[in-house]
Amino acid sequence: MKKVQIAGILKSGQVGAEITIKGWVRTRRGSKNVSFIALNDGSTINNLQVVAEVETFGEEFFKNINTGAAIGVTGTLVASAGSGQSVELKAEKIEIIGLSDPDKYPIQPKRHSLEFLREMAHLRPRTATFSAIFRIRHAMIFAIHSFFNERGFFNIHTPIITSSDAEGAGEMFRVSTLSAINPPLNEEGAVDYSQDFFGKAANLTVSGQLEGELFAMALSKIYTFGPTFRAENSNTSRHLAEFWMIEPEVAFFDLNDNMDLAEEFLKYLINYALEHCMDDLLFLSNRLAEEEKVKPADQRSMELIEKLRFVADNDFIRLTYTDAIEILRNSKPNKKGQFQYPVGGYGTDLQSEHERYLVEKEFKKPVILTNYPKEIKAFYMRLDDNGQTVSAMDVLFPQIGEIIGGSQREERLEVLEQRMDEMNIPREDMEWYLDTRRFGGCPHAGFGLGFERLMLFVTGMGNIRDVIPFARTPKNCEF
Repeated sequence: MKKVQIAGILKSGQVGAEITIKGWVRTRRGSKNVSFIALNDGSTINNLQVVAEVETFGEEFFKNINTGAAIGVTGTLVASAGSGQSVELKAEKIEIIGLSDPDKYPIQPKRHSLEFLREMAHLRPRTATFSAIFRIRHAMIFAIHSFFNERGFFNIHTPIITSSDAEGAGEMFRVSTLSAINPPLNEEGAVDYSQDFFGKAANLTVSGQLEGELFAMALSKIYTFGPTFRAENSNTSRHLAEFWMIEPEVAFFDLNDNMDLAEEFLKYLINYALEHCMDDLLFLSNRLAEEEKVKPADQRSMELIEKLRFVADNDFIRLTYTDAIEILRNSKPNKKGQFQYPVGGYGTDLQSEHERYLVEKEFKKPVILTNYPKEIKAFYMRLDDNGQTVSAMDVLFPQIGEIIGGSQREERLEVLEQRMDEMNIPREDMEWYLDTRRFGGCPHAGFGLGFERLMLFVTGMGNIRDVIPFARTPKNCEF
């Protein structure tokens, strides 16, 4: 008999159907006459209850059906006599596929801390919390590709290994085949990368944007979705050394077009989650509510579904950086010294607490901040006519702050060269980038969405290490 998935069984609820399911035992309880096995195959947050008569299988048989064991069950679907499920499986045949030692299996049917489960990243997907997170992660990946495909974008694989630093941050992982103990040196005594595999210094990419721009200048509408890397020695709940980025680039776009695309994109993703992941979202919402009970009322997070609706159902406020600084400078938290980072005036680099204040307190809507001072933004952002600000934009969400950063790109060759000189970016290393301005350059714009940042928002989790299968952080490269 062909195996079926539990998600489909629970959805159809076809009483009387003879089926075979295979999965992992979450729990087993029972009496001397009957055993109740909660079985889960990962296709849904919900378990299927298996009812097995002790007389049919023998009492000794059930000693090998422990939490974590893999089994296959063939039987008949019947209406459930208990609460919590509409159907259950009356077992006629049970096959023990993989044993699990109850004394050694670390994921017992009890509450485990997230810190402990991070150390068990190879087994944590079997828990209800993490199976929900990673089903939602899949749904968001699918939704991202669907959104862009429906709108005529082309997916481009930009390099993972690169010789350029997209943002001039310098915090990059080096890729080299040279000896770590005795590398060749040049006449100045520095490492001679001309003898390295690529003939020059190479790194893991921090962004696919610059290469994405090249393809936008030919295909008009492209997006990248790939891994990016930062060698930043940060152990915060919002930083990873390896993470995934979505970066669209569109020719003949200005800043307003870019903001429209970002808002449409985020609403599409949130609505997709609400439509296709509700069982998992409700589970995570209940989990979050339990955690929030111990916090003071004024420090509790917005309920998860409500928070998602907050984004999906509201038009985003569009606000210049200059206006935002005035609002923040005159705000009660700033005047009373309640911000950790006081807002002094123009030129202040906004922190998450400032961004959240604008979204959660001032406007009670998602906010798009625009036109930042050029000194605090990247060289490739288009200089505004005032010569002081650039056509940048950041999308701000409740409880998380910035979720998207982007800009209209500088398409004017002379201005771009001047900005590169100001920021000490060698032109000779970027001739390929400048060529797109020399030959048929045009206005264009794009943005970057950190996928794990999106996942934090959609799932309500508090630590970015819990929304990626295997976290890469300082001093941690397990699995």
